[in-house]
Amino acid sequence: MKFIHAADLHIDSPLRGLNGYDGAPVQELRGATRRALSALVDLAIEQTVDFVILAGDIYDGNWADFRTGLFFRDQMVRMTREGIRVYIVKGNHDAESQITKQLPPVDGVHTFKSSAVETFTIDGLGVALHGRSFPNRAVPEDLVEHYPDAIANMFNIGVLHTSLNGRGGHDVYAPTTVEALCAKGYDYFALGHVHAREVVREAHPRIVYPGNLQGRHAKETGPKGCELVTVDGGAITSAQFVPLDVVRWHRLQLDAGGAPDLNALRQRFMKAAGELVAGELGRLHALRVIVGGQTELHRIEAEQPGTIAAAIQAGTQDFEGADLWVEEVQLDLRSPLDRDAALKREDAVGEVVQLVDEIASSEEHLRAWALAQLGALGTLPPGLADCDPAGLPPEALRALLADAEATVLAHLGGMEGIAR
Repeated sequence: MKFIHAADLHIDSPLRGLNGYDGAPVQELRGATRRALSALVDLAIEQTVDFVILAGDIYDGNWADFRTGLFFRDQMVRMTREGIRVYIVKGNHDAESQITKQLPPVDGVHTFKSSAVETFTIDGLGVALHGRSFPNRAVPEDLVEHYPDAIANMFNIGVLHTSLNGRGGHDVYAPTTVEALCAKGYDYFALGHVHAREVVREAHPRIVYPGNLQGRHAKETGPKGCELVTVDGGAITSAQFVPLDVVRWHRLQLDAGGAPDLNALRQRFMKAAGELVAGELGRLHALRVIVGGQTELHRIEAEQPGTIAAAIQAGTQDFEGADLWVEEVQLDLRSPLDRDAALKREDAVGEVVQLVDEIASSEEHLRAWALAQLGALGTLPPGLADCDPAGLPPEALRALLADAEATVLAHLGGMEGIAR
């Protein structure tokens, strides 16, 4: 037999803030979660799998209207008409308390109860699936202790939406341990909630987070998809990750060190982007580019902010063979400034460099100075919470200070004659 294990579809996730990006492929990005689900259904039919497991967070919360639910229902009908069963647990985003709208059920689609652990058996395949949906968004207790022991002479699968004993960047829901999962005697645990694919345990039981089906922002990078599992004689003979994402997110580190001009930087970007997307040309690639290194371009950027980002964008226009979109360009550049020479100057340039060194002399001094300068910003809106000066790490504050120094020196003409 064969089955597919997927999780965290987050259909019609709102992808807030896209309209703030000039030239963003908004429609492609907003439709990506739907197209990824369609690709999952295509795979299930093509591979003639026996059943599909969806381990929570089908939706991203309550539907804005019925179109989200109707789209998902239509995809389920596609599979059940081919004789493919579907087994679903609800997670924190689509818990019983979260989804208030109702649609008629689909024969062949089985949703685990939220009131107690439930077991579905497929006698013809010798399979038993055990699971429980979330009744509420927050489930602080360990659900696994209520899962039954394995049924003898059957291939036992546990379906669970959980953070296990903690995973970075994810809220703690239905916490449990690998030891508790192993104690059940199952053959496979189909987990959901964590958006990065992780094979927690290879076998006895095999425990897997497939990751989300489609990355939604620059923190969800790399291939996204599902697990395709083949079982023969009661044992797993093949477990394959199948990428299904239609938009792939990347973080591209671009070294600008020694780049003589903007054209050289553009060419470096095109070469690095080409290597990044090689062999994956049939999808949109969304890139967050981090440009670092010691370069004369630091001065040019200080004189005309946005110059480097524009050069990177020009590179996407010249790129052939793949669809690229640069979501953001972040700068981590260093000036080729000879600080020893600058410190000896008895003019405004020397004063600026001396002041910067004084401010950066200690982390406490740097933070106090930054907060004093930026305190007038007040409370930032939720979408900019990551930019709150009070929460920035020391290295981020030092980078901001270096940018400010470069900008002032560029306007003073102070970079001339003191570059290394």
